[in-house]
Amino acid sequence: MKIKFLGTCAAEGFPAMFCQCPVCEKARKKGGKNIRTRSQAVIDDTILIDFPADTYMHVLTGGLDLIKIKALFITHAHDDHIYPWDIMYRESKYGHLKNEDEKEPLPVFATAASGKDFVDIFNRKNVGEKDPKALIYKEIKPFCEYEIEGYKIIPLKADHAKHLDPVIYLILKDNKALLYAHDTGYFPEETWEYLENRGVHLDFVSLDCTSVIKDYAVSNHMGLKACIDVKNQLLKTNADENTVFILNHFSHNGGYIYDDLVPVAKEKGFLVSYDGAEFKF
Repeated sequence: MKIKFLGTCAAEGFPAMFCQCPVCEKARKKGGKNIRTRSQAVIDDTILIDFPADTYMHVLTGGLDLIKIKALFITHAHDDHIYPWDIMYRESKYGHLKNEDEKEPLPVFATAASGKDFVDIFNRKNVGEKDPKALIYKEIKPFCEYEIEGYKIIPLKADHAKHLDPVIYLILKDNKALLYAHDTGYFPEETWEYLENRGVHLDFVSLDCTSVIKDYAVSNHMGLKACIDVKNQLLKTNADENTVFILNHFSHNGGYIYDDLVPVAKEKGFLVSYDGAEFKF
């Protein structure tokens, strides 16, 4: 399995658009891996996780080929994770495929609460002109298993904006397992129970580290200390010394640019994501 991190920051961007804090200024000056766009990842160039406003940027500069995407899974309906207006450009009047007759609607998976805005916008924008081959919404529920393109994808409950029924994802294929945990605080008890009862060995774990090291964030988002707690708990049930743990989804408010965070994270047994980072396992 392969994961590519297309975007790796929180809603305001990194450096933030309207910010002159020392962290943002340092990121602007150093550039490179210290510049982060809004969070998005792709699995094997096939399964896309989230659709932020930076998706077009990821197409232009990040190597994202939306034609290859067979399914889109949404973690939750905050606008840095789903920007539904841009998804509408999959309609045939905007995007022309070489084999238009073979076009199939792209399934968009989300919980009922997080899929509502997508459905409302889709229906409102397409009054009288709806392209049946553009998109299809599929409601998902936590702890149910969904099979697509040879993958088993299980949404698990997240500790985030509860009114949106947010989820994180367990993704299985070919005896490999990936846990993509964004956005979330320390996992809800139901999620811990599911992981332990499922007994799956995790090969790769991506953890929310929005607050980095400034405080002990455990609710809604996590900081490094909470990520260490999650890692230690997973090592008791679903992981071992061969499991790759990586930190992802950062805010400038966390106080660290990529260059400064790497040695701190390494000491605790974590890699640090950056826009364009790719891992095979």
